[in-house]
Amino acid sequence: MSVCKYATAGCVITISIMLLRKFSRAYRVYKRAMTIAGKEMLNKTVIITGANCGIGKATALELAKRHARVILACRDKEKANSAISDIRRITSSGEVVFRHLDLESFRSIRDFCCEVIENETKLDILINNAAVMNHPYKKTEDNLEIHMSVNHFGNFLLTNLLLDLLKKSSAGRIIFVSSALHKYGKVNMEDFQGQQKKPYANSKLANVYFARELAHRLKGTGVAVHTLHPGMVNTELSRYSYAPVLNIIVNPLKYLLLSSAEEGSQGIVHLAMANLQSDTGKYYGRTGEEEEWPEISSDRAIWKKMWEISEKLTNLQ
Repeated sequence: MSVCKYATAGCVITISIMLLRKFSRAYRVYKRAMTIAGKEMLNKTVIITGANCGIGKATALELAKRHARVILACRDKEKANSAISDIRRITSSGEVVFRHLDLESFRSIRDFCCEVIENETKLDILINNAAVMNHPYKKTEDNLEIHMSVNHFGNFLLTNLLLDLLKKSSAGRIIFVSSALHKYGKVNMEDFQGQQKKPYANSKLANVYFARELAHRLKGTGVAVHTLHPGMVNTELSRYSYAPVLNIIVNPLKYLLLSSAEEGSQGIVHLAMANLQSDTGKYYGRTGEEEEWPEISSDRAIWKKMWEISEKLTNLQ
């Protein structure tokens, strides 16, 4: 019996410590956000993909607080409008609008970009945030495996189609929300249609190749490129990683062990606001601190090959 009592007491103490740490981190994030919320983003136009939930939504809120014009580029109109309502309950600053974008579809991406180019005089920041993880195997309408299509090729086409608009900004910038898991990826340059063993890591590595080559090509244009990994964050990204019946067990653990979406957004907000134009092409951690690029992404010949393949498959020309 005494063993059970000690075990129970140990569990209670452990959970209490984890909760205290959780609330302490959340308070620090809130305090920092409140102290720097002002008009820093006034007259800035920002596009955030996948902004109806998670890190994207949290980022949209923080930038709206700072008076930005924020375009939520999302697939689901109902969820996007719900996110806008949530943001408006917290702040009336800035402008928050929805534009339909489905990164699974090159046709949708082109339609989205045409609408943005027609209605916006400039674009100051593009935040490539949307992604899928551990999605059941599926081919998109463009005959590509879904992780590669959404996490890389969709970003490639979207970013390139919006480059001219970004160059009209006095300090345009592109932010890639990557993942530290890209270090474990391997891109098969001969097959972007078949089922893969590590589809998320592979697609994120392909996107890192693109980000690095893009930064190299945009030197001297006034458009900066920043890549960030937000760490382990409690969002809907992992919804395909386990059976829904396990939510009753997994959700409390995720809440205790992982960063919140608000915490995960802080590095992105920092990169969106900080004066980092001269630091283009660098890699950052979850709070916006600079880190070394992993060795796996160091070969520029691979960046160029990934670019050329992406250009052909998206019919960019």
